[in-house]
Amino acid sequence: MNTKIVIGVAGMPGAGKSVVTKVAERMGYPVITMGDVIREETKKRGLNLTPENMGAIMLKLREEEGLAVIAKRCIAKIESAEGRTVVIDGLRSLDELGEFKRHFEKVVLIAVYASSETRFRRLFRRQRSDDPQHWASFNERDMRELSVGLGKAIALADYLIINEGTRIEAERKILDVLRKVTENE
Repeated sequence: MNTKIVIGVAGMPGAGKSVVTKVAERMGYPVITMGDVIREETKKRGLNLTPENMGAIMLKLREEEGLAVIAKRCIAKIESAEGRTVVIDGLRSLDELGEFKRHFEKVVLIAVYASSETRFRRLFRRQRSDDPQHWASFNERDMRELSVGLGKAIALADYLIINEGTRIEAERKILDVLRKVTENE
C-alpha cells in the first residue's frame, strides 16, 4: 500500500473546491483535478467542452469502465506526484473514495458546501466553458452530479467547510482543516 496522504475534496459545482486547491497549492501540496480526466476524454472524443458534453462523458465513462473509473485514472498521477501529501479536487462518489482507500494508506475527505443560490452566482460569474448559463442547466448539472453519488460523499466527509462568506473567511477555514489533516505528516 502506498504511503501517500490523499486529501479528497468534494462539493457541488461552485461550492468552492478551487479555493481549497489554491490554499493547498500555497501550502506546497500538488493538486490533481479529477475533472481534467473528463475534459481530456471529452476532447479526445472530439466534443466541445460544454456542460452537456462533459456531463454525458462523465456518465458514459462510468458506464463503460465502472463507477470508480475517474479515480483509477488518477492513481498513477497521485503516485508520481511530488511530496507525500496530494490533494484531489472533485471527488464525486464513495466508489472513488473507496478506490483511493484501496491504494493509499491515509485518505481524508473534505467537503465544501454552499447554497444553490450562492453556487449559481459564482458559476455564472466564473464563465468557464462548462459552467451553466441559466438556472435550468445549473439544476440539470446538479442532478447529474448527485446521480453519481456526490451527495453521499459530501454527507460522509471527514470535514465539512461551509463556504457562504468571503473568500478570506473560506481560506481561513480551509487552512485550519488542512493543518489538522497534515499535522502528523
